[in-house]
Amino acid sequence: MEEHKIDEQRAWAAFERRDRGHDGQFVGAVTTTGIYCKPSCAARHPKRAHMTFYVDGAAAREAGFRACLRCRPDELGRDREAVAKAVRLIGMVDEPRSLADLAAAVGYAPHHFQRLFTRDVGVSPAAYARALRARRAEAELSEEKSVTEAIYDAGYAAPSRFYADSGERLGMTPSAWRDGGRGAVIRYVLAESPLGPLLIAATDRGICRLTFGEDESVLRRKFPNADIRPDDGTITPWVAAALAQIEQPSDHQLPLDVRGTAFQEKVWAELRKIPLGQTRSYADIAAAVGSPGAVRAVGTANGSNPVSVLVPCHRVIRSDGSLGGYGGGLPNKVKLLEVEKAMPTLL
Repeated sequence: MEEHKIDEQRAWAAFERRDRGHDGQFVGAVTTTGIYCKPSCAARHPKRAHMTFYVDGAAAREAGFRACLRCRPDELGRDREAVAKAVRLIGMVDEPRSLADLAAAVGYAPHHFQRLFTRDVGVSPAAYARALRARRAEAELSEEKSVTEAIYDAGYAAPSRFYADSGERLGMTPSAWRDGGRGAVIRYVLAESPLGPLLIAATDRGICRLTFGEDESVLRRKFPNADIRPDDGTITPWVAAALAQIEQPSDHQLPLDVRGTAFQEKVWAELRKIPLGQTRSYADIAAAVGSPGAVRAVGTANGSNPVSVLVPCHRVIRSDGSLGGYGGGLPNKVKLLEVEKAMPTLL
């Protein structure tokens, strides 16, 4: 790629918001200082007229610029290789490695590597290891094993550690995960909305499903042994708030009890950051979660979203401005976007 092929307007926008998702895609060189930086550099921004863009550090150096000593743009490849190696190391052992051991194994100081890992993965090494063990435990619990066997086979040193982690990650008890939701209570409402019939379901922890045109049979297929019952008024406030998000959208965040892969959850979290009345492209979301090449995977994660509207996948469109798909139907996507853009608070 040559310099003139870089979209300079988009590159400048990435620098203005210090977007880590664009690190490695290009560098920005400051003509007044002779220094080039990566988009996420924390240094004070120069005037736009004093910045030009190059495809990589080599091109910037060839033009006479030198690397920034603060953001060290030429070390980005090494940083990402170290994070990838750490992810592999975490996945190879049952017991979590200490931060010091993990950092030493990839050749970094512990606190510096903690920041690198969290930047690229979205969570700390310890949180990533806990999430990995939790997923292993869920897989083990789905087999014909006792809860205790599954806990130890997943790599936990003691049941107490699993229960501590499950309070953060799981919306059901370990037995429920093993046995199709047995012991879990899921209440649901079939509600009418301006966009048509909605299924709204929730556990005691939050809304677990909000979808267009479905009924309770979906819940029974997903959790065949759960106690699935029509709502008795318990989740009425959440239902009312969810319906209000369709008629009068706001930035209010309702409690959710949803689960997905680590990548899906990163995408869903990023979707919840899209401001009311705005949209992002699939490429924007891929870059924001640190995987700029995973545009198709972002689309798949969008389609797997179990709580329409509350995780606003309708705010994601194609790079060419076309709407793309939507599980609730394109007419509903159009209506949701029109209502949000017309809100007085956005004027």
